[in-house]
Amino acid sequence: MGVFTYETEINSVIPPARLFNAFVLDADNLVPKIAPQAVKSTEILEGDGGIGTIKKINFGEGSTYSYVKHRIDGIDKENFVYQYSVIEGDAISETIEKISYETKLVASGSGSVVKSTSNYYTKGDFEIKEEHVKAGKEKASHLFKLIENYLLEHHDAYN
Repeated sequence: MGVFTYETEINSVIPPARLFNAFVLDADNLVPKIAPQAVKSTEILEGDGGIGTIKKINFGEGSTYSYVKHRIDGIDKENFVYQYSVIEGDAISETIEKISYETKLVASGSGSVVKSTSNYYTKGDFEIKEEHVKAGKEKASHLFKLIENYLLEHHDAYN
């Protein structure tokens, strides 16, 4: 098994607490509302929303994939850190065991820096292609910008 790690940073004008509330804590409700083409619905299969919870995310009709299952590995509301793993779904192939993510929001001026680390756990000698990761980063960045724009347009949301 190999582990391939990728890191990204996105700057935001939204403060960390507000962004964490929308982007992490209420994403299951917010994302299907503002981007139904990306995420149709989310359902909790096991757990209470805390560590160990397993969620099924059903993607919208225009998506390459139909669903994934996430396991919540960590939530630190005080330090704005969220960790989860994609453990099942058609985004996971015979070559990938799981993908683990850590997202951390750090204050920067009046906004935030979103620091994300992705760890791809592959089976055998399989290597992740850079274009695969780049395509995933572009989709995530687009979804993030939709959430950021929603927060800019709805000043009272998630305060």
